[in-house]
Amino acid sequence: MTVYVLAQMTITAPSRYNRYRDAFLPTLKPFNGRLLVADPNPRIIEGEWNAHKVILIEFDTEDLFRAWVQSPEYQRISVDRRAGAMGPVLLLQRVGAV
Repeated sequence: MTVYVLAQMTITAPSRYNRYRDAFLPTLKPFNGRLLVADPNPRIIEGEWNAHKVILIEFDTEDLFRAWVQSPEYQRISVDRRAGAMGPVLLLQRVGAV
């Protein structure tokens, strides 16, 4: 079942976060991950939002997501993400046909 990773990032150390961002895409490819959204200026339609950037990634299965997030390649660059940004990261399951 398709899963999505939704991250709402507040950038705290741009140089560290940018290093992570620049190395990020190649880590997705072996796990068939697809970056769908990386928006630094989302339009707020309702409510309040205080983050700087929203990211949405798609994986074919939760197992592929877990393999990616635990992979040595991702773990190596995630140090820069944690040092350069903070915010919630959510794992979402796709809803079947409505």
